[in-house]
Formats: sequence, C-alpha cells, structure tokens
Amino acid sequence: MAAQRGMPSSALQVLEEALGMGLTDARDTASAVAAEGAYYLEQVTITEASEDDYEYEEIPDDNFSIPEGEEDLAKAIQMVQEQATDTHILEEKTDLPSKHVAPEVIEDFLCNFLMRMGMTRTLDCFQSECKAREELLKTQKERDFHRMHHKRTVQEKNKLINDLKGLKLHYASYEPTIRVLHEKHHTLLKQKMLTSLQRDRAVKQISRVQATLMCAESGCSNSVPEIRAIPSREKKNAPGPTQNDLHETREQDKYKTKMKNKTDSKFPTDLQPNPNLYFCKENNRPAKFDYKLNNIFRLHSLPVSCIAIHPRKDILVSCGEDHIWKLVGLPKGNVLLTGCSHTDWLSNCCFHPSGNKLATASGDTTVKLWNLSKGNCLLTFEGHGHAVWSCTWHTCGDFVASSSLDTTSKIWDVNSERCRCTLYGHTDSVNSIEFFPYSNTLLTGSADKSLSLWDARTGKCEQTLYGHMHSINDATFAPRGHIIASCDSCGVTKLWDFRKLLPIVSIDTGPSPGNEVNFDSSGRVLAQASGNGVIHLLDLKSGEIHKLMGHENEAHTVVFSHDGESLFSGGSDGTVRKWS
Repeated sequence: MAAQRGMPSSALQVLEEALGMGLTDARDTASAVAAEGAYYLEQVTITEASEDDYEYEEIPDDNFSIPEGEEDLAKAIQMVQEQATDTHILEEKTDLPSKHVAPEVIEDFLCNFLMRMGMTRTLDCFQSECKAREELLKTQKERDFHRMHHKRTVQEKNKLINDLKGLKLHYASYEPTIRVLHEKHHTLLKQKMLTSLQRDRAVKQISRVQATLMCAESGCSNSVPEIRAIPSREKKNAPGPTQNDLHETREQDKYKTKMKNKTDSKFPTDLQPNPNLYFCKENNRPAKFDYKLNNIFRLHSLPVSCIAIHPRKDILVSCGEDHIWKLVGLPKGNVLLTGCSHTDWLSNCCFHPSGNKLATASGDTTVKLWNLSKGNCLLTFEGHGHAVWSCTWHTCGDFVASSSLDTTSKIWDVNSERCRCTLYGHTDSVNSIEFFPYSNTLLTGSADKSLSLWDARTGKCEQTLYGHMHSINDATFAPRGHIIASCDSCGVTKLWDFRKLLPIVSIDTGPSPGNEVNFDSSGRVLAQASGNGVIHLLDLKSGEIHKLMGHENEAHTVVFSHDGESLFSGGSDGTVRKWS
C-alpha cells in the first residue's frame, strides 16, 4: 500500500506551459484526490486481449523525446527550454525575419471581399504587392545564385592569374637557353659555310691535279709504250690476256677519254648585246589586255607548278607535282613527250637557249638535264640539302643555276658535270633564280624578304635590294633588262629600276599570295598568278590592272607566248589554260 502524495499545482502549471498540453483534467483529478482522501493500490491481473479489433494511434516522435528509463520532469523541462533557445538563435541568424505567411485562402477571401465592395484601387494595390513579393523572392534567389557564380568566377580568375604568372616565370627561364642555342646555331652555320668553301676549293684543286696527271699520262703514252711487268708465276700459268683483263682495259680507256673531255667551261667575257633592246623599240603595236579563256589542257593529276615556252617552236612544257613533265604541242595541246625520272614533285623548268635541252628542278633535291629529241635524262646534279625551287640557263648554254630551300644557290657546269660555285648570303629559302639576259649576273629572290644580284664568275653578292615585307616568291627581268619585277606571299608586286637599283612602284593585289610574275615580249605588260585564282595584268604605261577570271582554284604559274597574242596559266587543279 502506498500513501497518497499530492502533486503541487505549480509543477503541473509548468509542465502544461512547457509541453503545451491540456493538463486540466489531471489538475481536477488531483483536487478530487485531495478532497476525498487516501486511495489504496490493489494488485490487478490484466489478461491479454485480442489485438485484431483494436486500433492503435501513432504517437509522433518529437525531437525532445526522453530516453527510455530516464523519465524525469526536470529533465523534460530542461530539454524543452534548450529547444526553444535553439529555435530563437536560428531565427536571429537568418537574414530576413520570419514572417507569418497568409494562406492562399485568406488572400482569395480578401480579393473577393475587395471586389464585392468595389474597392478596385485597393485590390490593385494588394495584387501589386503580392506580385512584388513574388518578384522580390525570385530576385533574391537569382541574386544568391549570381553571388555564388561570381565567387566561383573570381576563384577561377585568381587561379588563372597564378598559373599565368607561373608560366611567365617558366618561359623566362627558357629565354637564356634559347639565346645561347641561337648563337650556337649561327656559329655552326658560319662553320658550315666555311667548310663548304674549303670543300669547293679542295675539289677545284683535286680536279686540277687530275687534269695535270692526265696530261702527263697522255704525253708519256705518246712517247714511251706502256710496259707491264708480269711475275714469273703468272707467265707460266697465264699464256695470254683473259677476257676480264681486256674488259677492264677498255673501261679504263673509256674513263680516261671521258675525263679528258670533262674540262671546266669558261664564262664568256665578250657577250653579244641583248637583241630584245632593238625588238622592243621596233614593236609599236598596242599592248593587249582583252584575253579570254580559249582552251583548257588537262595534263596533270596534281597541281601544275611551272610552264615554259620553247624559244623557237610552238611548244610548251608543263611541270606538275605528280613527278612528271610533259612536252605539249600548240595550239591543240597534244602531248609530244613525257619525262618521269624525278622521285618527287617538280618545281620549275627552263629551256636551253637552243631549245634542244630542258632543265628541271625538283623536291628530290636534284636538277636534271633532258634531251628533248629522245626524252632521256642526260645528267643529274646532286648537291643541295633540301628541295630545289628554281633553275635557269645561262645564255651561252654551258651553265645551269639553281636555288634551294637550304638557303643557297649553285652554279653547275654542264661540260665538267660538277658544281662550279655555291652562293651563300641569304638567311632563308631561295625561291627564285634567273640569269640577266646575255650577262653573267644572277638575280635571286628569297623568303628573307630580299633580292640579291650576284656575279656568277666569282660567286659574290654585288647588291641586295630590300623593300618587301613578306617572303618573295618570284622575281624576273624585263626583256630589255632595265626593270625587275618581284612578288611576295602577301600579294604585293614591286617594280625596281635595275640601272639605279631603286624601287619604282609597289602594287598591292593581296591578301592572296602572288606566286609568279612574267613580262610579255614587249615589256609593257606584267602578268601575275595569284593565290585566289585571278591572273592580274598590269599596264606599265598607265598603271591600270586588268583581271582574268577563269581558274577555279589557285593559279601557280603564268607565261606569255612570244608574239603576245596568247597567255598560258597553270593551276592547282592540274590544268593548263590558254587565253587569247
């Protein structure tokens, strides 16, 4: 039996206020107990009832639930107070104070009320405030998003700035090394040039010694018969000369004969005057500019790189990047001869002054001479380190000059079949080379933006012309020889006074590159093959520029016929087009 213990009313009030629960019934029960007296606790046995028909009520799990076995009123009150304190702190930390949001039902009620009462202005203000509130919340969300994006962008920017600073420091550490390597490169180039010069001198000395020995041997053979000593064993075993001995003797005789005939050619000193001077003075017919596309010759499967006109016959030669050249008869364009001995693309060709030979330059670093009567290769000059861009014949026909990607030019002797001279001076690829008509002067155009004039007899550079701002692709003399024309990779064509060695005029037809320039026989019209497929015709008298439109792609080469009535151009589509 347990005695009654009255529960103080103050404790019940505190619990009611803290938990928010209706404790009125409990208070009434306590008052009744105090009034009626003591109660006795009796032992009652509760049997298990069937749970099939009983409905349970789910009790929510509050955050401030007390662990089982530790039920205590003081602890419960303390946990409720802590929960209230935490809620108050969280409300203070928010940016915007929590506001009571009116349910949509209330808003609808207010709207209906204002509409019934006819308070339209108040209704408009109320709806405007609702919309403004929605826009404000939306704008605040966008602001928070953009702030976060801005912070991320600033972080990425700072990271990129740091990476850029690190790369600059890393790049700066390479500059001294690059400078040292550049100086070493220039030193090695100088040593290479000096070595090449010494090699050429040694080759000259060797050729002179061989010529002296051959002369001495020929003199001895005429005066004293050659006696060959044979050992006693050979005499016994070999009664007479064998077939191998006879064959070796014949080969030696052939070699000696060939070496006797291989003497160095001499540059002519008493050259005849240029006949084009008188021809240009007598030619008074007006210049022609109204060319129209007359015919298309499909000759190559790859781009056409060069066209050359025969000096006396109605024949032209076209060179292509398909490793072959073709001799074409005019005006029908039938192929007369084909040459296919090069192992890489052909870059240039040039007829011998007599017209019976052809020189071709190729990307396989060689220059080949061809016999046009039979179509066979007569001679191959090897010595360039990289692709050969251009070649040209001397007026006397004994020398061929070539220019190469290896920054050098070479003069080849056709009779002695060797390199007579190497021209050093350009610092980049030498793209063009041409002999001045009826002289020993050479003109070269280079990717180092300069033109150079050389004395072919000594191999020295006599004059250098500066003025181009881009790589020079081609340069040529006028028929009379008084003007030089050059074009560069940005489409700028310049005319130079050869007598004064000064620029005359500059014509900009860019931005497409100018691939080749050529004068007509009168020297009054200059044609330029452009990278955009247009053939530009410049009237040197009036300064007007005429355009020929017909190439579908890039135009690589252009040349006039001897009478000036026709014009031939080659393009990247492998065709040669005739304009007349």
